[in-house]
Amino acid sequence: MPLTVETVMAANRSSYTPKQLPEAFFASAGMPRGPKLTQTAIEPAFLPETRPGRLETRVPPDPGRAPYRIGIEDKLLLATPSAATSVEQLTGLLAAENRRQGYTVQDDGAISIPDVGRVVVAGKTLEEAENAVFNKLVEAGINPAFSLEIAEFNSQRVTIGGAVRNATVVPLTLTPLRLNQAINAAGGFDLADRDYASIRIYRDGTLYQIPVAEYSRKGELQNVTLKDGDSVFVDTDFELDKASEFFAQQIQLTSVRQAARKNALDELEMEVELRRSELDEQRENFNERLAFDAVDRDYVYLIGEVFKQARYPLPFERKATLADALYSESSGFNSRTGNPRQIYVLRGSENPREFSGVTAWNLDATNAANFILATRMELRPNDVIFIAEQPITKWNRVLTQLAPNLVSSSVAGVVN
Repeated sequence: MPLTVETVMAANRSSYTPKQLPEAFFASAGMPRGPKLTQTAIEPAFLPETRPGRLETRVPPDPGRAPYRIGIEDKLLLATPSAATSVEQLTGLLAAENRRQGYTVQDDGAISIPDVGRVVVAGKTLEEAENAVFNKLVEAGINPAFSLEIAEFNSQRVTIGGAVRNATVVPLTLTPLRLNQAINAAGGFDLADRDYASIRIYRDGTLYQIPVAEYSRKGELQNVTLKDGDSVFVDTDFELDKASEFFAQQIQLTSVRQAARKNALDELEMEVELRRSELDEQRENFNERLAFDAVDRDYVYLIGEVFKQARYPLPFERKATLADALYSESSGFNSRTGNPRQIYVLRGSENPREFSGVTAWNLDATNAANFILATRMELRPNDVIFIAEQPITKWNRVLTQLAPNLVSSSVAGVVN
């Protein structure tokens, strides 16, 4: 039967599922989430005996106003419009919004968004992080209508200890943290006499001091801006021994946390490298089995006027067409000797009762418009593609086979 739009549609209705590649070709090494370091509460330092005297005021410099930069352990929340016109595309984002569960910045500085991938946000401002997420959504072909906010601030902290009711750790947020806010977060002062107490602030290796009595009188001292890593110690003694001990503990605790995080990252990198090596080995083994023809494949067979009569392997993960087979690199249509009017696709019947039944579709490729059908005619396993020879090619081969016999007869006659 001739190959037409109708016959192509009928032929393509036959069921066929292409062979699948092994799972190793789809899996990635990934970045498993590392252990989260827990925050350790600071115990109040021992309060030494107070001794009256004059306290010197040393106020820390103003760190200036800078936008908040997202850090490790911060939790971000992606919010999407209520009109879910892209529910299928934004399933992961909508689920996070409905459950009010955000994305925690992991040890590598990235968040992992379903169907999008990993987005590095650590060290970025909220606006820069929104741009990074926007670009990732666009790359993934997802509607980039969203808003980003920080649900939990966990990366930047100020510690407070000493003569306060509850020693604690106060996170830095989008708004600057003032000294009075930090002290209030610790429950306020726990002092018998404020005249002989001081607030000591340890910042970047320098110790600053504000007398509590002066702090209570002056609003500008209460509004001193704190920065990430500051340690505040409310002391009742003029000597710095106890305060220095407290700050030394904070420095040691910070070092332990950094060492633990480094060890966790090293373990994660090793785990990822082992996983990557395992996947590479699986892929190499599959390719070697493929080279030795030890993998179950589906084939189509090309015979007749082709450059090389061979079997054409149907590709993984997709369906091949007649045009794919005719113009494959290993064997293709020989336009010099092949007859473009007589290109056939032969397919055996799938019905056991018609075991010898064969359906033949004829493509007349002399009309270039008909060749569009070749790009739509899907191939099935064990199809046979046959290209007949040109009439002149048939006569040429007859003459080529007769010529040696004629020459031999002529020579024999001359000799006799």
